[in-house]
Amino acid sequence: MVTDVLRRNKELYARLMTEEMGKIIRESLTEVEKCANCCDYYADHAGSFLTDRIIPSDAGKSFVTYEPMGVILAVMPWNFPFWQVIRFAAPALMAGNAALLKHASNVPGCAVALEEIFREAGLPENLFRTLIIPSQLVEEVISNPLVSAVTLTGSEQAGSRVAAAAGKNIKKSVLELGGSDPFIVLDDADLEKAVKTAVVSRMINQGQSCIAAKRFIVHQSRIDEFTEKLQDAFENLKTGDPSDPGTDVGPLARQDLVDEIDSQVKRSLQLGARLVTGGRRPDREGFYYLPTMLSDITPEMPVFNEETFGPVAAIIAVKNDDEAICVANDSEFGLGGSIWTADKQRGEALARKIKTGSVFVNGLMKSDPRLPFGGVKKSGYGRELSDYGIREFVNIKTIWIE
Repeated sequence: MVTDVLRRNKELYARLMTEEMGKIIRESLTEVEKCANCCDYYADHAGSFLTDRIIPSDAGKSFVTYEPMGVILAVMPWNFPFWQVIRFAAPALMAGNAALLKHASNVPGCAVALEEIFREAGLPENLFRTLIIPSQLVEEVISNPLVSAVTLTGSEQAGSRVAAAAGKNIKKSVLELGGSDPFIVLDDADLEKAVKTAVVSRMINQGQSCIAAKRFIVHQSRIDEFTEKLQDAFENLKTGDPSDPGTDVGPLARQDLVDEIDSQVKRSLQLGARLVTGGRRPDREGFYYLPTMLSDITPEMPVFNEETFGPVAAIIAVKNDDEAICVANDSEFGLGGSIWTADKQRGEALARKIKTGSVFVNGLMKSDPRLPFGGVKKSGYGRELSDYGIREFVNIKTIWIE
């Protein structure tokens, strides 16, 4: 079984991720285990998710059946090099499809290892194949008559190109793209819990996560205390070697990512943001950037209106709940978000007003095999995980019998 292979080689796969893209080792280990849990979930539930559904009609018998679509191409990113692939492959394969993987060019070892995992687990030959090809050939693969659909997790630009190619060939696509997730702290929030989670949500994977909290929208009565506590937490994080279990913040994956996040910070400062902490590259070799906080943020600043893929938190003060929702929705993205309040009913009511694919009240925004995952607006379309995800790549066929 795939789960057995993953767990048996957990340390090997974790080291591979850390070596190729800089994820700190304890997060790499957690990622492998999360992949195994996802496989367990679909092994337990795929059958019930795909059972024929009887629908009363004018027929003697009418029902919906779920049939595999065929070969599905997955274009996957480097930031969660095992998880992003497994969360697609587990439901797609359990639904009876075959999978082709075009992984990011900077994680070739992970790409090859994933194919080996499925082969070692005993899946039929060629049911899951990795393609070591440049991005320029993706459109050609999509246009191949043997490929039925495509899914992509990545940037808005990459998603637009893949969606265009799929549309040109009249093939289904699912896109999970960027995010600028709001982290809303209301006036009655438990600040200790909120700050502790804020650190994890912003710093996971060195901030290189589509669902990381990026815009911290805080009621003005709590802004000073929240900022002080978060600053203290950021300044106590240990930046260092990602293979060291004691490291909290490792390097970014590439030099261009460091340059981009540094540019976003500098341009925001030029527009009037205030630097609370960080804001520079540390004096050490590697693709590092210090945990950074900016306050006095306005909508025209890059740290507000662009996706920040690095360890940078933008702090925004608001007067009331209505303004918090207005600021949260003032984004081209709509992937996830969270609300922090002592009043769960208040949190639920506000969650319904946020235009995203997910909102967590008093909890870390995360992907979970049990819950559908995906976005709206420029964060993409379609859903992964849960029963919704496994039905994305099936033919939902109606059968009517007299």
